Amino acid sequence: MAKSWLDWLALVLVIVGGLNWGLVGLFKFDLVATIFGSISWLQNLVYILVGLAALYLIYYAYKK
Repeated sequence: MAKSWLDWLALVLVIVGGLNWGLVGLFKFDLVATIFGSISWLQNLVYILVGLAALYLIYYAYKK
């Protein structure tokens, strides 16, 4: 079964989120906060999208 654009977007967002958490854990460096600076609503949006992407990938993993 071919992957849709939503599948790819979710995968990219989860990878970005995972790398960001790895950087936070290893170096206390938040890449999302660095990229978006003082625009806190945009940071929150990115974190929400990463969380939604993770939920979507859970669904994707169990659908037939």
